[in-house]
Amino acid sequence: AVAAHDGRILLVERDSGDVREVDRSEDGHASGLAFSPDSAWLAWSHPGPHGLRQLKLANTADLTVTEATPLRFRDYAPAFTLDGKHLAFLSARSFDPVYDEHAFDLAFVSGSRPHLLALAATTPSPFGPQRHGRPFEPADTPGAETPDSEGTPATRVDLEGLADRIVPFPVEAARYSTLRTAKDGVLWLRHPVRGVLGDSRADRSDPDPKTRLERYDLAQQRIEELGADADHFEVTGDGKRVLLWTGEALKVVPSDRRPSHDDDSDTNITVDLARISQSVDPAAEWRQMYDETGRLMRDNFWRPDMNGVDWAGVLERYRPVLDRVATHDDLVDLLWEVQGELGTSHAYVVPGGRGGSAARRQGLLGADLSRHEDGPQGTPQWRVDRVLPSETSDPRARSPLAAPGVAMRAGDAIVAVGGRPVDPVTGPGPLLVGTAGKPVELTVSPAGGGDPRHVVVVPVSDEEPLRYHAWVADRRAYVHEQSGGRLGYLHVPDMQAPGWAQIHRDLSVEVAREGLVVDVRENRGGHTSQLVVEKLARRVVGWDVPRGSRPFSYPMDAPRGPVVAVANEFSGSDGDIVNAAIKALGIGPVVGVRTWGGVIGIDSRYRLVDGTLVTQPKYATWMEGHGWGLENYGVDPDVEVVATPQDVVAGRDAQLDEAVRLALAALAENPAKVAPGLP
Repeated sequence: AVAAHDGRILLVERDSGDVREVDRSEDGHASGLAFSPDSAWLAWSHPGPHGLRQLKLANTADLTVTEATPLRFRDYAPAFTLDGKHLAFLSARSFDPVYDEHAFDLAFVSGSRPHLLALAATTPSPFGPQRHGRPFEPADTPGAETPDSEGTPATRVDLEGLADRIVPFPVEAARYSTLRTAKDGVLWLRHPVRGVLGDSRADRSDPDPKTRLERYDLAQQRIEELGADADHFEVTGDGKRVLLWTGEALKVVPSDRRPSHDDDSDTNITVDLARISQSVDPAAEWRQMYDETGRLMRDNFWRPDMNGVDWAGVLERYRPVLDRVATHDDLVDLLWEVQGELGTSHAYVVPGGRGGSAARRQGLLGADLSRHEDGPQGTPQWRVDRVLPSETSDPRARSPLAAPGVAMRAGDAIVAVGGRPVDPVTGPGPLLVGTAGKPVELTVSPAGGGDPRHVVVVPVSDEEPLRYHAWVADRRAYVHEQSGGRLGYLHVPDMQAPGWAQIHRDLSVEVAREGLVVDVRENRGGHTSQLVVEKLARRVVGWDVPRGSRPFSYPMDAPRGPVVAVANEFSGSDGDIVNAAIKALGIGPVVGVRTWGGVIGIDSRYRLVDGTLVTQPKYATWMEGHGWGLENYGVDPDVEVVATPQDVVAGRDAQLDEAVRLALAALAENPAKVAPGLP
């Protein structure tokens, strides 16, 4: 059985090679194809709109297809029990919302649970009452091993009332994947609930919480943990053993009990992957990668006519260059040029990571340093001009020189690092190589004079989070100052989890002011623009007036007055779309310059044989007021303000100034909404 990327489900006869189409979908590709033990039935997870999935069953003889579950939830990972009596699967149909900690919202954090579907109407649920009580022996239980002498068990399916015979396993809702059936039980992976950014861990250097391999024993009616750290697993054909992948290790363990901790035991066999050797002919591999890149683009580009480009001709035109490719970098450059012929955004070629040694990471102090000529006896010194403030809500934005006990101030000079004197020409940078994340001693000459001090700091490897938060704080303070505190300021760095976190750091405080400036300059895109717009589009229609505390708006976190957006040429992808949506919904004017202009999205699904990522523009965007015109053009601002090089050098922000002016002018014409007095 084959699930094709274009939505078709196919049956391929192994001996004759005949291919028959079983079903097809217009909402993506099927997954979880599974045969019954007697191969008479095929089950799969069939995609629907908006991420919904349902289970379908096909009779492999006459190809009749039946909906085993309704298209209401996300049903996935089906597997027949070994006795052929039940279909086990995972389903996100648990609706138990959790209140958000930072905003008035509810989320379904753990919504999945394993379920069991009795295929024959007379087959009882193993979790319900049994007429003769629980059996002592597991031979008659679902999933029980079938003796070889009895042959393959037949699977009987009563199609009427299938969905009514679904029962959940008596386990708690969580995040599950990779359900498989085995001897006397069902196995699955249980994933921990964790934040996208990893900021909730006790320390950012702590390892990620582990995925567990769990087994439900259908005979003993209990759940047990087979592995505390699992990446993936598969069950052997007889259902007795599990091939378990953990980190870089591949093991064979029993399917019905915890493996022994003894590596020499036959219940804990490590597969020696060092025995695998592979010879690679780079030139031949590059030729294959070139052809595969062409096929992937042909089969996934957002429109079948390739935007009028003769794609086969493009591939042939560039093919002679392939013979001249001498390095992998040459191949990457070539693939960029080939995909660029389509004139469409998001056609990327990204080689696998080849970063530098972590032990040699440059240590950074989270400060602006410069060479001053006024040191003792006329010797130049390297002084601190500004210590960047820490952002305590972001573990990445730790300022080494602002840490407790360090107490460095502007004007202090760093005269030695780890006891080695700072070179007056090169400064402390060379002495901080390899110190990122490690304690290092600085000798500091105080700005006001006096004896040198010795402090211990832990340099960071990346100052971008520190500098970003300082940039936002500076602009927020500027907007507050220019507006007399009447306008709030929010910056949205991207339309992903970091941007969603950044919005909520100051949303409630800033949106409560009379007007709001929303800065989406430098927005790196993503997929959360519709959530951001949902926040900005709120309008105050009422007030809650409690005794003894301030009134608050209904709905909460709704702008009380005008909203002005600021965009530039680096507002891209979903950063384009958010500006188009702000204009289409009439939320407010957009100030700045035309945005980047790339809105045909990708799913980053495919990698080539050596791990190189190639992307295919697949998800086109049409927006009211723009049609298809956002791609390769972007969003024009309502008020154009160009940031000149002279402005940037002088520290002026003409775009922000104009946004403040427009918001204040709008407030003068239509004052912000305020709570009414008591009747």
